[in-house]
Amino acid sequence: MNSRFYPKLAASNIRKNARTYIPYIITCIITVAMYYIMKSLSLNEGLEKVKGGESVKSILSLGSGVIAIFSCIFLFYTNSFLTKNRKKEFGLFNILGMEKRHISKVIGYESIYVTIISLAGGFLVGILLDKLMYMIILKILKAEIPLGFYISKEAIISTLILFSILFFLIFLNSLRMIHLSKPIELLKGGNTGEKEPKAKWFLALLGVICLGTGYYIALTVKNPVKALTLFFVAVLLVIFGTYMIFTAGSIALLKILKKNKRYYYKTNHFINVSGMMYRMKQNAVGLANICILATMVLTTVSPTVSMVTGVEDIILQRYPYQLEFNAYSTDKKKFDGIVDIVNKTADEENIKIKERVVYSSLQFSALYTGGDEFFFGDTNDISMLDNIYNLNFITAEDYSNYIDEKITLNDNEVIFYSDSVKYDNDSFKLFDKTYNIIKHTDKYLNVGLMSADICPTFGIVVKDMATIEYLQEEQKKIYEEHGYPSNIVSHYQINTNGNTDEQIRLHDKIWEKMSPYVQDNDIAYHIECREAERDFAYGLYGGLFFLGMFLSVLFTIAAVLIIYYKQISEGYDDKKRFEIMQKVGMTEQEVKKSIHSQVLTVFFLPLITAGIHTAFAFPLIKKILAMMMLTDTRLYILCTVTSFLVFAVVYGIIYMLTAKVYYKIVRK
Repeated sequence: MNSRFYPKLAASNIRKNARTYIPYIITCIITVAMYYIMKSLSLNEGLEKVKGGESVKSILSLGSGVIAIFSCIFLFYTNSFLTKNRKKEFGLFNILGMEKRHISKVIGYESIYVTIISLAGGFLVGILLDKLMYMIILKILKAEIPLGFYISKEAIISTLILFSILFFLIFLNSLRMIHLSKPIELLKGGNTGEKEPKAKWFLALLGVICLGTGYYIALTVKNPVKALTLFFVAVLLVIFGTYMIFTAGSIALLKILKKNKRYYYKTNHFINVSGMMYRMKQNAVGLANICILATMVLTTVSPTVSMVTGVEDIILQRYPYQLEFNAYSTDKKKFDGIVDIVNKTADEENIKIKERVVYSSLQFSALYTGGDEFFFGDTNDISMLDNIYNLNFITAEDYSNYIDEKITLNDNEVIFYSDSVKYDNDSFKLFDKTYNIIKHTDKYLNVGLMSADICPTFGIVVKDMATIEYLQEEQKKIYEEHGYPSNIVSHYQINTNGNTDEQIRLHDKIWEKMSPYVQDNDIAYHIECREAERDFAYGLYGGLFFLGMFLSVLFTIAAVLIIYYKQISEGYDDKKRFEIMQKVGMTEQEVKKSIHSQVLTVFFLPLITAGIHTAFAFPLIKKILAMMMLTDTRLYILCTVTSFLVFAVVYGIIYMLTAKVYYKIVRK
């Protein structure tokens, strides 16, 4: 054969199969562009000069890895779908005299064309949009947008290597599918699965068990660390359960309906049940993929939108005071020296201190399973995570100064504060001592670290510093062998009349003066400045938001492509059924109504299931968000509901657009 024959035939095949090839090529271009953009942004040195940029770069680097893995899975899946739909065409080539090695050459040239177009288009789109994405990140970080255009050579090389290997592996997979098939199987490739499917009861039951177990984990986990640990376990169970329910459970349910003679032997029910059974066998994996992708979009968008929307509340909750100075020392004279440095520096900088709080505290963890006793055990044991509580102790003197009211306590008397978890007992036992609760209060020192703790915290006001020192020594005996006993910390928290720049300047000046003082006095300490930490918070939550939006777009594109191919394949299948049903006496209107009902039901089944998955994932994700210091449940509910409604609208639009393609095929 002429050496130009194969390249021409490959180009002709792509043109003739434009309906299936063009969406695939567009998806490849978008995937290449998205990977390049993410990789380029993660390598952009300009982000290092922006406050909070380092956090964003770390997140984007992780994101480029996620996109790489997802691209491999997704493009392999869609290409295998493409090859399967073209088996009849390849079978015809084989019957007409082309050997499989000739077909392999055609597929090879097609792969070369797709690779060149995808990479060229992907780089063009990626480079053009890279600057826009960079500007969006800087806008999120509230940084100035520089002039100039940036093209990352490293990102180009990384993208070339990744997708060249990926397209080559896809080519080899296509060859495998063709070479393992016989000519007659290729000719019937589009008609496989015509027999009525068998009900796989065990697989259906296993699917229900997997799904139920995943839901149970999501609903029952209490501790955020445990939630994070079990999150991926629950995700895998739900994914496996979804595949099994769609592939086996749906058919088992339809089999049950078929056995119900009163229900089944009615015109509408007979046609719909039979048609649905056929559709579920042919498209169960595709529907499960759409469902999982929709769930990924919803569970990615709603948390990240919640975090970026509530970032200011998170910052205020974590840093209730503009500046906080903490010293790991019980020496009052030494700590008074730190307080003096802060006050004098504020005076020198003409910054007025409007509010100040001075106190000492001790905080450590204990186990609580009910009753009135706190005890100690292995807090690294994951089964005990739900029973870990933090106990925060302050003196009656410090508490009196805070509430501006004289409080006097006797030995073993305490005032008890509980917020997220109620404690209604009149006493509690700790280190073999019983402490009587003379008052339950709803007012306690605004300790920012308490909001950041992943375990519930009880605030306890004790008689004096001697009591706190006793508690410190007792917990040291237990925790010292593990290497992390808690120490008493002296705190000085202030709010000033200074603006953002003045607060940061005051922080820097105090840091300069305090460093030699604490070094001379051998004091371990740290300083927190809300405005200095704000940039880190915006970098972290802004980066997660950007990554969440980016991945949700990728997942949505994947879902759209699967839906499109599903509609095309069903269109060709229903074209034959459409003709047969009319020949046996049904009107065109009745046939159209029946098929429309089946398509609509099957099409929206993944969306409904994704909504159910998201609802059950809500408690689990809420616990994980608590680790990120987002405790505003109302905001998260609002973002989740809004995300679902927006996605449902997008999903409906996708249905209407792809349905047009479907009906064009059926009516031909």
